[in-house]
Amino acid sequence: MTVKEVITSPRTGDSIIRIRHKSGLVIYVCEMPGFSSVEAMFAAKYGSVNTMFRKNGESDFTSVPEGIAHFLEHKLFENEDCQVFDLYAKTGASGNAYTSFDRTCYYFTCTKNYTDSLKILLDFVQKPFFTKENVDKEIGIIEQEIKMSSDNPDWRVSSNMLRCMFHNHPVRIDIAGTAESIKMINADLLYKCYDTFYNLNNMVLSVAGNVSADEIISICDMCLKPCRNNGLETVFPDEPDNIVSPEIYEKLPVGTDFFQMGFKCSPCSGMERLKKTMAGAVAVSILTDASTDMFKRLLSEGLINFTFGPEVFNGDGFFTVIFSGESSQPRKIREAILGEIERIRINGIDLNIFQRSKKTGYGALVRELNNVDAVANLMLNAHLEGISPFDKLNVLSELSPDDVYNFICSELRSDRIVLSVIEKDGVNNEL
Repeated sequence: MTVKEVITSPRTGDSIIRIRHKSGLVIYVCEMPGFSSVEAMFAAKYGSVNTMFRKNGESDFTSVPEGIAHFLEHKLFENEDCQVFDLYAKTGASGNAYTSFDRTCYYFTCTKNYTDSLKILLDFVQKPFFTKENVDKEIGIIEQEIKMSSDNPDWRVSSNMLRCMFHNHPVRIDIAGTAESIKMINADLLYKCYDTFYNLNNMVLSVAGNVSADEIISICDMCLKPCRNNGLETVFPDEPDNIVSPEIYEKLPVGTDFFQMGFKCSPCSGMERLKKTMAGAVAVSILTDASTDMFKRLLSEGLINFTFGPEVFNGDGFFTVIFSGESSQPRKIREAILGEIERIRINGIDLNIFQRSKKTGYGALVRELNNVDAVANLMLNAHLEGISPFDKLNVLSELSPDDVYNFICSELRSDRIVLSVIEKDGVNNEL
């Protein structure tokens, strides 16, 4: 039986429709009359970190090669009788997909014929076609993709940081895997992973724009194949609290030196993760606020430029806070940030900066509710993270200075910071 409910934000009055379809799939729809575009996203809670799993009735865990989630995403676009992009071309939609550390998502955007494009999306994701021949062909293609990533300085600085931060968690491995791991992938393993993770009970459909929820339900009634819940269980290797190494420098042919500096924080999930993410986002905004003495000094001394900025990056089993930018002296930036953290520990948070940072974040969230792409992503992300789409607004509005202060004191620790640097010429200017 299909069940439909309306979820309304008590703060903005915006509404979305959440549908538990009879097939087992959860569907989110945001009807946005007057908007010209439509964004549809069909995702599985399955990413590169999910290399160990088992279903109900299985006593042992299955281990699969690194990179198989990304490999599977590639192969689903190749049906037995056609190429998916050719089908989208006929409806005028622009389709694509991505695999991240903790999800795989297939999506399209369009301004017309959204019902036909939605049928294509639901159809091809439910029609895996793997053979020895097409798998062997894909190995060479993905091997080239891995090589291109390894030559990308932006990717190198990030992957180096994660490898120095995590001992065992698979977030330290490239999403595409390694040249060695993908050669272990075969059709049987792909079908095993598909049957496990591409179960509709482990997936979500998110649609926003000039659409009708009843029309979408009707299409899902026609296209979705009901399936039984697998009772999926995923596990990760034990991960120590400490980091692997505090620094890593690499020389590459780049125009300027740049860095990523990350704090390894304690992982969490659900509402706890959301509260921690909101506290972390305000914390880094406070730390990098342009009005602080630290920021002014770094800027005046030429240690940072407009590329300097923070982010909160987390997922299943990992949580980090990252600062990045261009600089020939990143160790001095690290010292400055740690010094600012210590100053806040002693003196507390500047309440004016706290209120400004909080209001800026809240305003950004409200503005996103008028963006089709942002709303589709909001609904998708909320479901995969085990929260409600409007929980971000609620948590941020209730965030207190103490919440942010406690996050800074407990999570931004000097013994859990990793500095990753890409140097343009191999000369270390910080002797």
